[in-house]
Amino acid sequence: MCMYRRKEKQYKVIFVMVILAVIVVMGCGKGAESNSVMREQNFSEKNSLSQGQENKEDKKKPEEAEAKQGWKNVSGQPENTTEMKAEEDAVEQFNGIQKTQDRYCTSEYQYNNITEQGEDSADTQNNSKNMQILKFVDAWGEWHETEVNPNVKKHPYQWQYLTNEKEILKYEDENFITRKGIDVSHHQGFIDWRQVKEAGYEFVFVRMVYRGYGSEGSLNLDRAYRENILGAQTAGLDVGVYVFSQAVNETEAIEEAQLIIANLQDMSLELPVVFDPELIRDDTARTDEVTGEQFTRNAVAFCEKVKEAGYTPMIYSNMVWEAELFDLEQLWEYPIWYADYEKIPQTPYDFQFWQCSESGIVEGVQGIVDIDVQFLPKP
Repeated sequence: MCMYRRKEKQYKVIFVMVILAVIVVMGCGKGAESNSVMREQNFSEKNSLSQGQENKEDKKKPEEAEAKQGWKNVSGQPENTTEMKAEEDAVEQFNGIQKTQDRYCTSEYQYNNITEQGEDSADTQNNSKNMQILKFVDAWGEWHETEVNPNVKKHPYQWQYLTNEKEILKYEDENFITRKGIDVSHHQGFIDWRQVKEAGYEFVFVRMVYRGYGSEGSLNLDRAYRENILGAQTAGLDVGVYVFSQAVNETEAIEEAQLIIANLQDMSLELPVVFDPELIRDDTARTDEVTGEQFTRNAVAFCEKVKEAGYTPMIYSNMVWEAELFDLEQLWEYPIWYADYEKIPQTPYDFQFWQCSESGIVEGVQGIVDIDVQFLPKP
């Protein structure tokens, strides 16, 4: 009886051990199968993620290059600052000038050859190789892309000769040298022009006329234009004038020119009379629906009226206007006053004056003021 029970107990132990062994073997098999499946899933997901990331990058690149400078926004900035920083770091230097870290140095001034795909003809391939695309950034950090017009005169400046010492821009090469100036309106209040001259500024553009951007578009003389013109000339600065234009057609552009001409009868100018067709970024304006073609016609009408009166006309512009508004082929005979707050002007096109800052500090001027540079041929 006792021997039977001992053997029965032994049999039970062996039976339990066999069951446990079977369970362990089955569990290992399932685990290996599960691991294999997981490896296959991870491999598949990894490939899928990699392909998706590549697609995302491909779709994002044109978005980083396109946007409007505050008017009729086309698309946004780069999706996040990390991507933007990586792009900045990849282009550390242009023509020997080191880029700085602030947001006004994010431009990629470069031409890129574009190769058209799916076209086999020799003519098409030759044309695509000659096509030049300019990427640039506006004053609000928004990116744009435009085709460079081969029919418009390019500027002759070589930016390795541009220096910036203590926020003072200078340029000198074999053919050109610069001098610095400012542009003002009654918003600057009283200006001590003697101090401005002693600080090394040699010219000024004075706002003479402005039109309101409301629906009525009232036309006005700047209330400080006369004292600014005479005060600057007395201190030894060369003077030009400009209109803050809100003209919606040629008739209004001519009206703006006529008001300037009528009030210059007893004064002389050393510098041009400038057409500045401002667009309003943060408010509804009468010029919101004016097309690029109309802006071009307005500029021509203004300049021709100024030229008829014996003055030199000039057009105020920036890279967005040159890319998306003005027909530069119709404006070739008028000098350009170009505004760009990057460390290097981004335009490939010709210009004579560069408005390089809207936040300058100048002795004799209350608060901030626009800073300008004039490029002069060497004698």
